[in-house]
Amino acid sequence: MTGNVVTPFREGDHDHDLCIDEALKLAERNCARKGVRLTPIRARVLELIWRQHTPVKAYDLLDQFRHEHRSAAPPTIYRALDFLLTEGLIHRIESLNAYVGCGDPSHPHLGQFLICQRCNAVAELSDPDVSNLVRRKAEQLGFRVNWQTIEVNGICPDCRSRDDDR
Repeated sequence: MTGNVVTPFREGDHDHDLCIDEALKLAERNCARKGVRLTPIRARVLELIWRQHTPVKAYDLLDQFRHEHRSAAPPTIYRALDFLLTEGLIHRIESLNAYVGCGDPSHPHLGQFLICQRCNAVAELSDPDVSNLVRRKAEQLGFRVNWQTIEVNGICPDCRSRDDDR
């Protein structure tokens, strides 16, 4: 098996509106296929997450959401986040306590995330070889893996190119 890039680092010519539209359409199709409801609130929270292209915290989502729904409270956002996580539409970046959109919610997968320590850009990988290696090594130690998310910090291509320009 070879690994694949699920969501690459955003490039300069990226059509952000198209990216958001595709993520929302894919979410609608996945929810319809599973028989679950992508309510307007859930869809809006998903859109706000995709609009960032960097990990976004729950309270930042709440602040943005309150521009349209002044009475929104934290449980509104947390319930939407729980749904989006359960349905595989987003991922939680544990080290940042923040969320990013899933680049391939049609296929459940274990993620590896490359996180830029300068600009917080995130690329999502889904390499079964990496996941299987971690699982096998854990089993050798008698450990049963229930779930794994791997987060790798470094410098993204855009920030590296800015370093080269100096």
